[in-house]
Amino acid sequence: MPDGALLDEREEQAYRLLVGLSAAKAAELAEVARLPKQEADEVLQRLQAKGLVTMQAADDPVFRPVPPDVALGTTLLRRQESLEAARKTVAALSEEFRASVSRRDAHHLVEVIVGATTLRERLRDLQNAAREEILWFCRANPLAMQGADNTEEYGALSRGVRYRAIYERALIETPGELDSIAEGVSWGEEARVMPALPVRLAIVDRSTAICPLVRDEEQSIGEPSAAIIKRGQLLDALLALFESYWELATPLRLQPDEKVDESEGPDDSERLLLSLLVGGVPDKSIATQLGISRRTVQRRLDRLMALAGVDTRTGLAYQSAKRSWI
Repeated sequence: MPDGALLDEREEQAYRLLVGLSAAKAAELAEVARLPKQEADEVLQRLQAKGLVTMQAADDPVFRPVPPDVALGTTLLRRQESLEAARKTVAALSEEFRASVSRRDAHHLVEVIVGATTLRERLRDLQNAAREEILWFCRANPLAMQGADNTEEYGALSRGVRYRAIYERALIETPGELDSIAEGVSWGEEARVMPALPVRLAIVDRSTAICPLVRDEEQSIGEPSAAIIKRGQLLDALLALFESYWELATPLRLQPDEKVDESEGPDDSERLLLSLLVGGVPDKSIATQLGISRRTVQRRLDRLMALAGVDTRTGLAYQSAKRSWI
């Protein structure tokens, strides 16, 4: 029987046949399975020991199948608990190994990878392994993965992993990108926008970062490369960089906020408009993203300025933050 298998091939075949028969004696099962009577007896005894069949009548017993989820559920649960314990042990030992090695060999703190495919796969692996938090600097013209292609985000969010992403304004202006960001926000992502970001960056569980090495103007020369950065002062600096930009970035209000009283403040579409305005997105791009005309953008801004009691966009931005409209 293969390692980890709950049933061997003959046991599984016998159980399937017994399910089809509803109930059978050993001789009947032997005939259907084309097995010697002794082998059928042995298989049925093994199935009974595993709780998959019940036996009625002692002299000429009749065997009936038992639902497998009942019989094997406890075994599966124990194996799952054992695997989770083993995973935690391996993770702890790996962390201890990396910490020890990094003190002796700086090469273990930074790993260089080359190629868009390799970079994309590493990003996916890190997200699949994330347990607490993922931080993103999302610049325009992604090197390895478009936002819509990042299907691992939903899986991580569903496990309780926190996502905080800062988007560059030029990326927000890309057609269709705002819809992709809105989908991520609907899953639980926290999104903000900045006029520009210094680097592309992803940090997973505050223990591993990926940062491309090639400048934008050099992307056309050869394959893209990136550094995988482990715990150390360089990673601490990248974490501080992210947090400083997070404080300065403008929240993207793409989901309804129950705390806002829309009878006294902007509605959902107007709060999105404000987020884009404060983030520095031009009127033309705002109109494109919202599917409205530039004149409608101006009309809504005029209404919001009147609502805030100001007559400039700067004043509107200040009042929007002060009143928690964004």
